[in-house]
Amino acid sequence: MESIELFSGAGGLALGLSRAGIHHKALFEWNREACDTIRANQARGIAHVKNWPLHEGDVRAMDFRRYGEGIDLVAGGPPCQPFSLGGKHKAFEDRRDMFPEMFRAVRELRPRAILVENVRGLVRQAFADYFEYIILQLSYPTLDRRDGEDWTKHLSRLEQHHTSGQGAELEYRVVFRVLNAADYGVPQRRERVFIVGFRSDLGIDWSFPEPTHSLGALLLDQWTSGEYWERHGISRKARPSLPERFADRSRKLKAPTLPFEHRLAWRTVRDAIADLPDPTRRNEVLNHCANPGARSYCGHTGSPLDEPAKTLKAGDHGVPGGENMLAYPDGSVRYFTVREAARLQTFPDDYSFEGAWSEAMRQLGNAVPVQLAELLAANIRESLLARP
Repeated sequence: MESIELFSGAGGLALGLSRAGIHHKALFEWNREACDTIRANQARGIAHVKNWPLHEGDVRAMDFRRYGEGIDLVAGGPPCQPFSLGGKHKAFEDRRDMFPEMFRAVRELRPRAILVENVRGLVRQAFADYFEYIILQLSYPTLDRRDGEDWTKHLSRLEQHHTSGQGAELEYRVVFRVLNAADYGVPQRRERVFIVGFRSDLGIDWSFPEPTHSLGALLLDQWTSGEYWERHGISRKARPSLPERFADRSRKLKAPTLPFEHRLAWRTVRDAIADLPDPTRRNEVLNHCANPGARSYCGHTGSPLDEPAKTLKAGDHGVPGGENMLAYPDGSVRYFTVREAARLQTFPDDYSFEGAWSEAMRQLGNAVPVQLAELLAANIRESLLARP
């Protein structure tokens, strides 16, 4: 099964797809540092990565038709800055909006399926019309914009076609959902919108996989049974107190009939990094060196050790430190190492990141968690295999 991936970044989505058994026919990325990271892992012979056909450059200059029409999946995460809560919120007026290139790739490649990832800000009310435009253009990719037609007029034409009930030369059944990575075993509360589409002629009925992990199960594990602390070898005397914001919910979870008991516990920062050595001391772990200078202040408090991490983010001028700091129960903080951040994004330990700490963290902040990408890709692949 073959894919074309746009906006590959440092390779999180691509690695998840590869691990799910999807072969990349081409990956496109313009950022030199992200490409350097992929090339470094290829040079080291890392599994699933060494044979990726990576193309560095502006995707707007690429001719996708050269790959023919036998592609099973077009995937990618168009740059999120136009829609990010931390960005300038220009959306379709932002020159970094690459959704038109995603539309073009689908139109020219006619894949059997589509997988798109982006920030949750894409679905907020301010962008409601443009999000509808994205969904309808992915649904009817051959109904392209005409010369001189702006996106709002194009949206009206797409709406008219959609409500007319008329068929189109190429149609996709498109659905979307905001997923929290923590609900699928990623040790990070990371909410992102995922858009999935299947070509209509395949007749595939599909829905997003159900969550496998929950906050309720974590609270039961920590504050009802205490098994969480026992697994980590933490004595009763050394355990932190129950956070006040979870107190009421934790008491209500003592009832044995609650459905949370039938899910796995959210994974915490401690779960993810407990076996790593002290980064302030010399060690042989890849990308695991301490970065000094972390401090806590109002609105800049870090990720609690015994909860999933806050969303790792990438900024225009470095990294927002609050989301990329570890907060210990005693109130002290330090920056995550690159390896710890990679663990929070579920990259394998042999996957290296090129560049200084801030650049590596930017790449990680832009990445799709590998484990979540693999889960979605495996689900999509299974549906496609059922319709040869």
